[in-house]
Amino acid sequence: MTVTITRLYDDYSSASQAMRDLEAAGVRHSDISIIASNADNWYSDKNPAASHATVDRDRDGVDDRAEGAAAGAGIGAAVGGVAGLLAGLGIMAIPGLGPVVAAGWLASTAAVAAAGGATGGIIGALTEAGVSDTDAHVYAEGVRRGGTLLTARVPEADRGRIEAILDRSAVNIWDRGQAYRKAGWKEFDPRAPAFNADQVRKERDLYRRTAA
Repeated sequence: MTVTITRLYDDYSSASQAMRDLEAAGVRHSDISIIASNADNWYSDKNPAASHATVDRDRDGVDDRAEGAAAGAGIGAAVGGVAGLLAGLGIMAIPGLGPVVAAGWLASTAAVAAAGGATGGIIGALTEAGVSDTDAHVYAEGVRRGGTLLTARVPEADRGRIEAILDRSAVNIWDRGQAYRKAGWKEFDPRAPAFNADQVRKERDLYRRTAA
């Protein structure tokens, strides 16, 4: 039996590391999917390796693309022009999320739903994958606000081991949902405008201060 495990990360760098850890744990590339906000234009599908701007979303002083490329796998490697974990990485638009960098089966499902006119394609894709409706709305809102969604399909017997890997730097989805609701949010709205770069930066700073 196969189970689907989904986690939200506040930044691409954390999700990239989680993908590398999944690969090291033996999860097949075809069983991993990623949907990452591109609100701050860190990725270009025209020539992702040619940008001279530093991409340092985790603010560690090192260009995230270089970190990914050095590791030799994952989204960072694909951005760096290295043959990486997700060769199909590219930009797509999903209602309510704006431009996202995505690859894998979940991203394809969401894109097909959106192209077919289904409202909230990302919600339908997540619930079809086994995520509860409540959590699906928080996950989608997290990406809208600049986060990265990582999903893996694994055998039931490996659930505990893979969850432990993904939980290392993932958002606590229950706590995040509570924080959103306390601020007046109710549910993901695919008609709402996606966050811009400034809004994403403020959102990340907010949760960094909360965690400190």
